[in-house]
Amino acid sequence: QVEESAVSLWNWTVTKHTAAVISDEQRAKLRFVACRLIYLCEGSNPPEGTIRRQILMSMKTGKGWIDIGKAGLADGFLENAMNSIEKLYAKLRKGSEDEADIQVHRAEVEKSLFKVLSYQAESAVAQGAFQKAVMCVQRCKDMLMKLPKETCYLSILCYNFGVETYEWKRYEQSSFWLSQSYDIGKMDMKYSVGKEMQAKVLRLLATTYFEWDCSLYLDKALKAISLANQENLHPAGFFLKVKILLKSGASDEDINSALAEFTHLEMSLDFCLNTAKLLLEHGRESVGFDFLKSVPERFESSPDLGKITLLHIEFLLQNKRELLAKQKIEEVIIGHYTGKQLLPEALNQLHIILWDRAAKHYEEKNYSEALHWYNYSVSFYTPGQIDQNLAKLQRNMASCYLHLKQVDKAKEAVKQAERCDPNSIFTKFSVYKIAVMENDTDKAMEAVIEMGKLAEKPSEHEDKLRVDKNTRSNLLSLAAQIALENDQQIVAIKALEFLSEHLQDCQQLFAALKCLVRLMLSKVMAENAEKSGTFILNYMFSAAHKKLAESFTEEKFTGDMRILEAHWFRKVAWNLAVQFKDSPEKMRDFFVLSFKLSQFCPSDKAVLIAQKTCLLMAAAVDLERGRQEVTPSEQTELFSQALQHLQTCKEIWKVLKLTGDFAKDPTDTLLLLYEFEARSKLNDPTLHNLMESVWEQPQIEIKTLEIIASLAMESPARYPVLCKKALKSALKLHRKQTVIDAVKFSKCLHSLINISLPTGLTDLDTCVLQEVWDYFEDALSVISSTDAYPEMEILWLMTRAWNTGIFQYTVGKYKEAEQWCGLGMRFLNHLGSLKKSYE
Repeated sequence: QVEESAVSLWNWTVTKHTAAVISDEQRAKLRFVACRLIYLCEGSNPPEGTIRRQILMSMKTGKGWIDIGKAGLADGFLENAMNSIEKLYAKLRKGSEDEADIQVHRAEVEKSLFKVLSYQAESAVAQGAFQKAVMCVQRCKDMLMKLPKETCYLSILCYNFGVETYEWKRYEQSSFWLSQSYDIGKMDMKYSVGKEMQAKVLRLLATTYFEWDCSLYLDKALKAISLANQENLHPAGFFLKVKILLKSGASDEDINSALAEFTHLEMSLDFCLNTAKLLLEHGRESVGFDFLKSVPERFESSPDLGKITLLHIEFLLQNKRELLAKQKIEEVIIGHYTGKQLLPEALNQLHIILWDRAAKHYEEKNYSEALHWYNYSVSFYTPGQIDQNLAKLQRNMASCYLHLKQVDKAKEAVKQAERCDPNSIFTKFSVYKIAVMENDTDKAMEAVIEMGKLAEKPSEHEDKLRVDKNTRSNLLSLAAQIALENDQQIVAIKALEFLSEHLQDCQQLFAALKCLVRLMLSKVMAENAEKSGTFILNYMFSAAHKKLAESFTEEKFTGDMRILEAHWFRKVAWNLAVQFKDSPEKMRDFFVLSFKLSQFCPSDKAVLIAQKTCLLMAAAVDLERGRQEVTPSEQTELFSQALQHLQTCKEIWKVLKLTGDFAKDPTDTLLLLYEFEARSKLNDPTLHNLMESVWEQPQIEIKTLEIIASLAMESPARYPVLCKKALKSALKLHRKQTVIDAVKFSKCLHSLINISLPTGLTDLDTCVLQEVWDYFEDALSVISSTDAYPEMEILWLMTRAWNTGIFQYTVGKYKEAEQWCGLGMRFLNHLGSLKKSYE
């Protein structure tokens, strides 16, 4: 049953592989399984049929593994096949007594043995086991006397080994296998591979010697190629022989002799040209040009004769025979107009040769000679012809004319280029160059704007040619450079604007932006063109910030480069902010930009101080603008922005305070006041929480408390409780002074009484009146101790106390009225010149 299953699986595999249902690797795996099963059920004395099946299946399984590149898995099956062949031979001999039968059985077994040995050789070569492969092939070779029909197979097998080892650059092994292939091919002419194949083997053998070590094996290479050419004349053999002779340093006479051997051989024009090229490249000018001259005779009717002329021109130029090359080109031009035109492909090739030569002279600054070669190219175009290549040609000629200061001729050339290719960025660039040279600012500006548009959206033709972004950027960069060299700043600015939009390279982009910033700064300052100038500057700094953020992914743009650029832009943004002190909004914008750019710099002390200052200034501007007459929604936006800046600033300030002593720095106070103002005017519910921490501060200054009190009642804020608390704290601190500043004390007390005792209110709580009474008593105490208390403040206190008494009187509170009026009269004695008026 196992054997039947194995056979069924084997047959199924054959069927499915034939129908292309399974792959070669799947077939090898299925054969592997079927073969293993057959061997598992062979028993101690398997019948002849089973052994034959084992041999077939083992051989095919082994060969299958070799064919899919897994030769290591093949060895076991091939070894099994060998063992099974021995078993079969022993079994057959045992069952045959007749010598003739034995010979038949032996011949049959030897065929299988030959196949297995050849497969083992294949496996050995694939695994690099050269000696094993040699031994297997030698055994096969020894068997050829009995199996002459296998001569061809073994010869090709050795050739294949030679090809494989040649490709692996194992030249010694390759030469061995190719020699074996050739020798085996000669063993039996009846079953030989044929002369063509033998020649092919010898050509590869010659190539192997040539590439292995030409100086050491030159004679062997020549012998092999000579034998190959005797076996079968072939262009490849001819070419290889010439190649070997050239390498060996053979004389021109020997090379001519080799060329003569193939005079009557059928060869293609391209082959002849390659041979001529080989000769000329090896410096055999005499032989090469003679051979080249003989080629046209062999191909008189060929339309490709122009290729010969082109090769001739190329090598004349390579050998610095420019005069002879020019003569040849002039002959071609005459032929072009007398019915001997080159084929389009050859003509294109000629144009390339002419342009290359012109470009070479252009690089050497020999512009007249460059024009000479460009004119040759122009000669092949008909008048009025429209062609993109002609446009390029005219542009190149225009460049030459400009260098020669022949502006009129340059303009004519550009005019022709515009006719052929008006929507090319290169054509616009040529127009631009002439406009700049002629100091025609309007035309230059128009051309650079067109260039900018084409850089954004190239013409269809340039899109097909894939004119890359770098090329377009380089042209804009060159345009800016030309404008600057010719002192045309307005044009340069426009070119740099477009350039900064299209540059991909970070270093180039920052160089362009810096140049643009410098130019714009001088323009803005010189012309006071604040509106347009600051818009462009803002755009440029934003572009720099964006590119700095993106530059982390660019390998060529290192961290140090990024830091240097960030420092430059943040410092310039800072200076601009300071410069725009009369324009708060612009000042704020540049401080914010400076802060953003500084985030790409290392957070050292200097950068942290700059960041803190930028944010404080930005917040201050937003608060100032919020105090002005703006709409409620605008106010909210400005105060919210200020708060955001302050929150970031607080975080930076925390870090900064760890770097040194900032005892005299007013930042804490400014942060407190700015935050209080923003939150109070936004009616922020967290304001009271903020102030709780303020009341607890031991070092808070009187001035700070007085400003808080003022801000608490500044519209749209209204926090009388906070105002009162701040003033009370300030008054308390005034009292603690060694020498009380009577003027400051009077102002603080004035504000506190005002907020505590509003004018016109009669129905006041007794507690409130008592609290205010204490403030008046405080005032009398200070007034009694100093002569510095302002008289107008004393008058005001007297009047407020008296009026409070009058208000009490009007509501029938006579006792309270007497007290307050009496309090007022106590201030009368402290009045100076005004006492008589009120007494």
